[in-house]
Order: sequence, then structure tokens, then C-alpha cells
Amino acid sequence: MVACHELKVWYPIKAGLLRRTVDYIRAVDGISLEVHEGQTVGVVGESGSGKTTLGLALLRLISSRGSIEYRGRQIRGLRSQALRPLRREMQVVFQDPYGSLSPRLSVGQIIEEGLLVHNLGGSSAEREKRIIAALEEVDLDPDTRHRYPHEFSGGQRQRVAIARAMVLQPRLVVLDEPTSALDVSVQAQIVALLRRLQERHRVAYLFISHDLKVVRAMSHHVLVVRDGVVVESGPADAIFDHPREEYTKALMAAAFDLAAAPSDVVRQ
Repeated sequence: MVACHELKVWYPIKAGLLRRTVDYIRAVDGISLEVHEGQTVGVVGESGSGKTTLGLALLRLISSRGSIEYRGRQIRGLRSQALRPLRREMQVVFQDPYGSLSPRLSVGQIIEEGLLVHNLGGSSAEREKRIIAALEEVDLDPDTRHRYPHEFSGGQRQRVAIARAMVLQPRLVVLDEPTSALDVSVQAQIVALLRRLQERHRVAYLFISHDLKVVRAMSHHVLVVRDGVVVESGPADAIFDHPREEYTKALMAAAFDLAAAPSDVVRQ
């Protein structure tokens, strides 16, 4: 489905009167991964580890070096015009359900926006049918399409954001901390919804989160990232039940029994 090899995102550090590059921030530093149809790859690590940068680079939303293949086709070097047909198939759901939805648009307009951009749905009536179906699929009343984001709870807004992505029938969705702004009970509902959508549509997920409990519930395969580098990777059960690296063990301890914290590893 999608794969990258030796992906790098380096930001130059400039200094002096001539603003010469003196070093780089290596946000992503040689990461390789594969995400297959119907599979969830979880990406975990502390804040600032490069998780979100990796997801954005994979979607070609920021510049990078290395190889990015989508459905067997090299896409890293493609220009915007050539990428445009692929944008519908590669969607993203962001962390903040409060900030990711335009307050000036109704829910129906928010979901319709992508259909208009990609010339999908044909007539207005056909687009309306797709909007209604998308809302029903995320367990929202279709009548709410006339309301505005501020009228919804955080969990409902995230369902709208998911509907906005899924109405385009994507093959890959990058989920960037999609549950971190939600209460625990609502998190469980969103996780169940995402799993149900994946089973129904065979969509691939790149699931980015620092919440290891949610990652364990969602993922088939896990990458542990620290300072832009993969520290450990493998099947989810192996990573969670038998972590090899000290950093991974510390993350697990912090998430599940509070016996240690990743900062303990950093200080060693």
C-alpha cells in the first residue's frame, strides 16, 4: 500500500550575519516502514520524537528525502499536479477536533468540501446522499449536517473529522493523535469506530500517538520512535509483551504501571 525507505526530514539551523547553515534538526532521520491494506501501523514515542513529521512527510505534505512509494509507485518526486489524483486516497485526521474544523462552515459543508475539490458526487443531490451516508457511518444523526462545529462535543467533532476523511473513500488515513483530546470513555468509542471502518473498507491506518494503551488496541505493527529514529519495531504483541530496548521498556512502564518514565532512560 504505502512504504518509505530511509525517509529524512532535516530542518537547517542558520547562524551568523550571512545566515549560513551550521547544523540540522533531524526531525526524521532515516525511517523505513510499510503499511498494508487493512493494517494499522502504530507510531509511538515522546513528544518531539518526530511522529507527526513522519506522517506529514509520508503524505507529501512537507518536503523530505528518501523513497516514498504508494501502491508500488514512487511518489516522493511527483509535483503537485501529479499528486492531486492521489490526494483523495491519502487522508489525515488531526489531533484537535476543535481546531481542525472551520467554524464558518456547517458540518455538511465541511464534509462536502473534499467532494467538491476532487469533483466527486456529481450533482448536489448526489453529494447530499454521500454526506448523509458518511454521517450515519460515524454514528451521527444526518440532520446534524445543518449545524456548526461549536454545537458539538469533542467526540462528535472528531466523528465529523473522520466522516470528512472517509467520505472520499481513502485507501490510507494518517491518524495523528486522534483520541488525545478526548475523555477516556469517548476514546474507546472512537477506537471502536475506527476499527469498524477499517474492517468494512480495508483502509490502511498510520496511527500516531503517545497513548500506548490506545495504540495497543488499534495496531497490528508498531514503530517506537525517538529523536527521529526507529528504536524498535515489530508486531504489536511482541513490542508490548516483550520489548527489547530500554527506551521501549520505559515507555511501557510509564504507560501501564508508572514504575518508570522515558526520562529515566534519557538521563542514563
